[in-house]
Amino acid sequence: MWWFWLMLAVVGIIAVIFKIYLQMVKGKCTSKADLTGKVAIVTGANSGIGFATTEDFARRKCRVIMACRSMERGEKARAKIVEKTGNTNVVVRKLDLGYMASVREFVDKILKEESRLDILINNAAAAGAKRQITSEALEYTLATNHLGPFLLTNLLIDLLKKTGASRIVMVSSLVNIMGKINFNDMTWIRKFDTGEPYFDTKFANILFTKELSRRLEGSDVVINCLHPGTIRTKLLRDVPQPFKIICDTIGLLYFKSPDEGAQTTIHCAVCDATKGVSGQYFMDCTPCDHTWYINKNAYDEGLAKKLWEVSEQMTGMTSS
Repeated sequence: MWWFWLMLAVVGIIAVIFKIYLQMVKGKCTSKADLTGKVAIVTGANSGIGFATTEDFARRKCRVIMACRSMERGEKARAKIVEKTGNTNVVVRKLDLGYMASVREFVDKILKEESRLDILINNAAAAGAKRQITSEALEYTLATNHLGPFLLTNLLIDLLKKTGASRIVMVSSLVNIMGKINFNDMTWIRKFDTGEPYFDTKFANILFTKELSRRLEGSDVVINCLHPGTIRTKLLRDVPQPFKIICDTIGLLYFKSPDEGAQTTIHCAVCDATKGVSGQYFMDCTPCDHTWYINKNAYDEGLAKKLWEVSEQMTGMTSS
């Protein structure tokens, strides 16, 4: 009978792998929305999901501002997008979310140049292999993944409100379920490994989404967050080599392409079905609140409010 149990185990493993595969690849934005006359900002727009999102918006005739840490890589990406879409109304602006001074300089430039902002995509992220404290005394992963987007969004909120019916999209991750917020060690002094800071900051993205959604009640601005799927991107370029090799190998078989991974971001940003929807967590272009996919503490309003207050202090932002 051993062969029966072996066969059963093999079938079970295949079924689990197939289910994971379906979860990774399904979900496509079917909206044909035209974005003529609209303005969008996409952070981390020169590669991966950010590049795919920018290209999609450009095809929809949107004016897209590519917020990139490297102007050189940004300009190269812009040239490819213009060539592919024929839309020359795509520009690159320097932004390093790991530094609050860079965020403020970026926003100052945007407010001088732009009269409206319809879509803000907080897409850029870091998954560093080692703890890095910036010249502003902030841990770089925390700054890039949470504090930078927190400050950027808040500094642009008046322009978003002025435009009306604007949308903010936070690219989180399924790993948020493993995240926690330790207010006694926000920079992981006691413990820093490859995964923990990324898990924690992706959870912070969800708490920020839900808290800002509550604060935006009564306005025309909505904010939602999402898990894009497991994507073949350069996010893991700085993690230890053995782990990266394993992920790259598995990724060839099971991970989404950047174009596939951008679908839920695009859905939240342009689809009629998400008009007026706010504070939700999406997977595969569908709202998802199952505890398998979202942190059990995601609905803790007290935790979200405290994180907001601590983030204000860490970024030097004064509450309005």
